[in-house]
Amino acid sequence: MTEPVLITGIGCWTGLGNLDQSWKQLQNGYSSIWQQQPFPELASYPLCLLQNTPTFIPTITQQVVEMALSDAQLSPPLADCGVVIGSSRGCQGAWEQWAQGKESLNWLEMLPNQGAMTAAQMVGATEAVLSPMAACSTGIWSIAQGYHLIQSGQCQQVIAGAVESPITPLTLTGFAKMGALASTGCYPFDQQREGLVLGEGGAVFVLESLQSAQKRKANHYGQVLGFGLSCDAYHVSAPDPNDSAGRGAVKKALQRSGLCSNQIDYIHAHGTSTSLNDAREAQLIQELFSPSVAVSSTKGATGHTLGASSAIGVAFTLMALQQQILPPCVGLTNPAFPLNLVSSAIAHPINYSLCLSFGFGGQNGAIILGH
Repeated sequence: MTEPVLITGIGCWTGLGNLDQSWKQLQNGYSSIWQQQPFPELASYPLCLLQNTPTFIPTITQQVVEMALSDAQLSPPLADCGVVIGSSRGCQGAWEQWAQGKESLNWLEMLPNQGAMTAAQMVGATEAVLSPMAACSTGIWSIAQGYHLIQSGQCQQVIAGAVESPITPLTLTGFAKMGALASTGCYPFDQQREGLVLGEGGAVFVLESLQSAQKRKANHYGQVLGFGLSCDAYHVSAPDPNDSAGRGAVKKALQRSGLCSNQIDYIHAHGTSTSLNDAREAQLIQELFSPSVAVSSTKGATGHTLGASSAIGVAFTLMALQQQILPPCVGLTNPAFPLNLVSSAIAHPINYSLCLSFGFGGQNGAIILGH
């Protein structure tokens, strides 16, 4: 039997605020999405910015890593701590500004793995420093790699998660050309859903072996029980209608955790508010789980942070476990699917939770968390 991997610290930054602020606002059904025009040459869109203007990756990384270390009561240097922080777009925004002559930059400080490099420098890490890139599933893939570093004995502590700064002219234009952007807001699993809303943010976690956590008498939010990773190998953006790979990721997560599907109390869905994703995900949940399992997506409150979205989803799922509260599916008014969708925050027994993510290129991630 594998040794437990505990989560002893969380750093999270969304348009709703830090972890505590985001969780409270989410429970109250608030959204940080509003119509904005960060680039005068482009039309306005509903967006979720962290600050008045787009925030670059190093700033987001510094904030969430500092939050996670403080929460876990750890202080640098942490030479033996591993680092796994991913992003689906890296420093794309900075490069776009540089290409337009608006920003001078040191290109060596704007590489695709800048988030991981920033975190490693902050803590003085000399162990493995990894930077996964798996589209919207990057957060779950990062946590899975951190889990492996601990299970293999290479590290006793790992800082793992994902950060994203996707609000750039190129990203907005690309999604607009695809017809994927919403024009008024984000409404996951709703009959009136019209597309995704881009958001900035990130979440990182201090993963720790049981031995390490016990040695320093650390509190923990929960533990990683199992995960599943897969790829559709079907299309660059559209999900596979058959969805065998998506189901496979969930089944692997259940198998690794030693749980049955009827033991899952809450599912934090990917729930992008797009026509194809929500329909595909609803079908998967209906096929594999009881109709009574509680389901919600939090992207109606935070926007879709792409590579960081599943990490933020894990943060909210851990808060749900800790406080035994189901978070609401903000933006939902008229459900389009026969799921047990959470319309408002409610106290509910939660022993085991599943967090799902499905990304471009058919990247699928599923992770199961428990006490």
